[in-house]
Amino acid sequence: MEASRLAMKSPQEEKLQRLQCSVQNYDWGRLGRDSQVARLFALNSGSRFEPEKPYAELWIGTHDSGPSFLVENRENGVVNGSESVTLKSWLSRNPNVLGDKVLKKWGCDLPFLFKVLSVAKALSIQAHPDKELAWTLHKLQPDVYKDGNHKPEMALAMTNFEALCGFVTIKELKAVLRTVPEIVELVGNANANMVLQVSNHDGEGKVKAVLQEVFTKLMSASKEQVTEVVNRLKSRLHKESQVRQLTDKEQLMLQLERQYPADVGVIAAFFLNHVKLNPGEALYLGANEPHAYLCGECIECMATSDNVVRAGLTPKYIDVSTLCSMLTYKQGSPEILQGVALNPYVTRYIPPFDEFEVDCCILPQGETVVFPEVPGPSIFLIVVGEGLMSSGSLKEHVVTEGNVLFAAANTEIRVTSASKLHLYRTGVNSRFFQAS
Repeated sequence: MEASRLAMKSPQEEKLQRLQCSVQNYDWGRLGRDSQVARLFALNSGSRFEPEKPYAELWIGTHDSGPSFLVENRENGVVNGSESVTLKSWLSRNPNVLGDKVLKKWGCDLPFLFKVLSVAKALSIQAHPDKELAWTLHKLQPDVYKDGNHKPEMALAMTNFEALCGFVTIKELKAVLRTVPEIVELVGNANANMVLQVSNHDGEGKVKAVLQEVFTKLMSASKEQVTEVVNRLKSRLHKESQVRQLTDKEQLMLQLERQYPADVGVIAAFFLNHVKLNPGEALYLGANEPHAYLCGECIECMATSDNVVRAGLTPKYIDVSTLCSMLTYKQGSPEILQGVALNPYVTRYIPPFDEFEVDCCILPQGETVVFPEVPGPSIFLIVVGEGLMSSGSLKEHVVTEGNVLFAAANTEIRVTSASKLHLYRTGVNSRFFQAS
C-alpha cells in the first residue's frame, strides 16, 4: 500500500528531481573527444557528442541562456518534448522547495548557477560587474549584458587548472617594466615612470590610481600599436629562448599569442597573477576583479548571471572603458581554497558570497554518506561511478555518471556507492542561514 502511494506521488511532492541540462559550444572549449563537458552532456542528455566540435560549458540551473529541464518521468506526469518543463518554471509553481529564507531573499529562483568547464584555450580577460553596475549595463545594453545581476564566482579544479587573476604587486609590476621594454612603448615613458616611482608608502589610493592609469593606457592602445609591439616582443623572446630559459610569464605570453595573435590581452597578462590550481583547489572571484581562465577543467559556481565585461583575448564584443573604470585594482595573489573536510568523504568549499557553496564527495565502493538537510535547495552532479540516492522516502534513485538531481530544501540525502562514486553538490552558502 505504501509503495503504491509513493509511486503515485506528484512531482510537487517528490523531493528529488532529475534534470536535463544545457551545453555551450564556445570556441575556447575542448574538442568533444577530450572534453569532460561533452562526456557529461552526452550521458545527461542521452545524445551523442561530436568528437571534433568544441564543448565548453555544461550549465545546470535556471538561467535563460542555458536552462535545465525536468527529465521525463511518466509516473510523475512530467514529459519532455514540446511540453518540456524548465526548472525555472517548475520552481515558480513550487516555491516551497526553495525554503522560506531563500524565497524571501531571492524570490522563486535559484540564486546560483552550477557549471562544468572544459577549457582548451584562454577565455577573455574579463570582469563581472557588481549589482549596481550590472543593472545599469543591462538597462543600457540588454542585448550585450543579459541580466541585471552580479556574478561572483568560484572555480574548483577537476584537473590541473590555470588562470590569470587579479593584479600583480607594484613590486612585480616594476620588475616587468624594467625587463619588458615593449610594454613601456605601449604605456609611454611618463606612465612607466609613475609606476617606477610609486611606493606602498604613498598609500593604497595613490598606488591604485597609478595602476589604473597605466592599465587603462595599455588596454586603450591602438590595434596597430599592439600588433607591432606584440610581434616585436614575440620575435625577441624566440631569439632569447635559444640562449636562456624564458620566465613563466614569457612562456605564457607566447602561448597566448599563438591563440590570439596581436591581441592586447597578450601584453595584459604581464599585469596579472598567473595562478595554477591542483585538482581539489579552488579560486573565487568577487565583482570587478580581472581574470581569464587559461586551460584545464573545473566545476564552476556563481550567482545566477551571465554578465561579462571583456577587454582582451576574445573575438567577442569588448568594452575597454567600462572594464578599466570598474576594476578594484587590488594587488597580490588571490586566496586559494583547499576546502574543509565535513567527514571522510566530503570536502566543502565556502567562498565569501551568500549565493553558493560547493561540496566535493568521493565515496569508495560500498560506502554510504549522508548530506544533512539544509534550509535551501541543492543540486547534485555525478561525474564518476554509480550508486543509489534517496531522500528519506522508500524510493531510491539509481544514479550514474552524468546524472543531475535537484533536491528540495529541508531534505536529507543519502548516497550509497555501487562503485567508486565522485559527485559535486552545490547549494546556498551555509553562512547565509547561520547569519539570517
